[in-house]
Amino acid sequence: MKFISDAGLAKDAAIIDVGGGDSKLVDALLNEGYTNITVLDISSTAIENAKKRLGKRSETITWIAADAFDIDFSKQYDCWHDRAVFHFVTEPKKVDRYIQIMADSVKSSGTLIIGTFAENGPEKCSGLQVIRYSQEALVKILSACFHKVYCIEEIHNTPFNTSQAFTFCLLKRA
Repeated sequence: MKFISDAGLAKDAAIIDVGGGDSKLVDALLNEGYTNITVLDISSTAIENAKKRLGKRSETITWIAADAFDIDFSKQYDCWHDRAVFHFVTEPKKVDRYIQIMADSVKSSGTLIIGTFAENGPEKCSGLQVIRYSQEALVKILSACFHKVYCIEEIHNTPFNTSQAFTFCLLKRA
């Protein structure tokens, strides 16, 4: 939420949470008064869990159960939030394509908030290979389309009593 606040988004800003599934970011956004929220996740089960948790409030959210590579993003967003999707994109051509999808979907004055495993983060997650990014590497790979506002590294403590190092960046559309 600090990144959302730091982005200076209006309460009616179009925000998409990619990979948001059962995340509680949508709850926090609603609690803060944001009104134009989309959640995209490949897992319809995760989305259904979030809808149940939110109850009637879920009706105000646009829910998309799909792979981000399979969507025709006709809407542009003021903010694209991606916590832990990008690091699962490991093929170079798909990395380039995902960056282009983000760039095409974020308004010219828009914001990208992205979180990936840090250099010292896990090499795999849920049995899948990931790409780990330092702040510098993440900013560099996104630099053709986005410019850095700031980045941080953070340790995430999982429900399984393990720690995972993340790199988070707030960027603006170039």
